[in-house]
Amino acid sequence: MADEQKQEEPVTFSDRRKVDPETGEVRTDATTTGAADAAAPAGDGEQVAGPADGEDPEVEKLRSEAAERTADLQRVSAEYANYRRRADRDREQARVDAKVSFAGDLLVVLDDFERAEQHGDLTGAFKAAADKVTAVLTKLGLEPFGAEGESFDPQLHEAVQHEPAEGSGPTVTVLSTVLRRGYRISDRVLRPAMVTVQDRPEAGGGADAGDGEPQNPA
Repeated sequence: MADEQKQEEPVTFSDRRKVDPETGEVRTDATTTGAADAAAPAGDGEQVAGPADGEDPEVEKLRSEAAERTADLQRVSAEYANYRRRADRDREQARVDAKVSFAGDLLVVLDDFERAEQHGDLTGAFKAAADKVTAVLTKLGLEPFGAEGESFDPQLHEAVQHEPAEGSGPTVTVLSTVLRRGYRISDRVLRPAMVTVQDRPEAGGGADAGDGEPQNPA
């Protein structure tokens, strides 16, 4: 009974003869060709498409996102650098404005110190206090300007009087007397110097009578 239930598997074979036994013609063995194709490496036939044959869409997407993030970072960095420059400039401007405001209120005190010194009254404790105030203002960057003999500059000097020049010299307007000293901090002029100016004439007047072409002797 067991032998009857056991079924034998059918035997199959492939006809690999190159000549058809019925027609006698040379034929192409499909089985042989199929077996050869199956045995051939994948690289010998049609290549399978992969990342090496073209850009992977996912890689291209990641590369595009990275480029966008890089551009955003560069833009933010440039904006921050501009902000830092503006903030530093505004902070420096505010610092100079504070110095100018503080020193400007004390210019009249410096004028009093200077007049007292000219009259010989700047002595003792009064002189010590004046020196301390002057040292504080100098530390803030306060600089006096305006001295006799300097060239006149309308941006720094206020001419309130003209005097005739004595002697000859180059034609230039110079300070002959400083009535009130000028002050500045950095490139900011707190007040111009009040001065008297003198216009010097050109050197030499006219030609001497004896000057000219030499005369031939008689």
